[in-house]
Amino acid sequence: MQIYPVGSRPSQRASPDYFAGTVWQDLITMAPEPARLNALIVHFEPSARTAWHTHPLGQTLHITQGSGLICKRGEKPQKIQAGDSVWIPANVEHWHGAGPTTHMTHIAIQETQEGSAAMWLEHVTDQDYKA
Repeated sequence: MQIYPVGSRPSQRASPDYFAGTVWQDLITMAPEPARLNALIVHFEPSARTAWHTHPLGQTLHITQGSGLICKRGEKPQKIQAGDSVWIPANVEHWHGAGPTTHMTHIAIQETQEGSAAMWLEHVTDQDYKA
């Protein structure tokens, strides 16, 4: 058993290679093998968002604060808000982030496969975000 006291793992600024805008991540768990669980709290400032990406074993998002958008490739963005949970199946290209004028925080839960929890693709254009 391992206890991580609050503050022992500082917030990390999300990589601009995979996110647009200001995004902060707080690690919940990156379980050691043979477990594959990976979970983060992700804080998006208004208009901040992920790049297009997929997850080899799917992903669950649980929105804890604010409101935002989620979009599956080829579809229009859908609104999500505090209290909503979203299941994204394996290998579905998607993005998610805050609304244009609101912050959004979610818990992201996914499993790794061969050491990877996500395959990152191109950035979401402003046109795709505003669709």
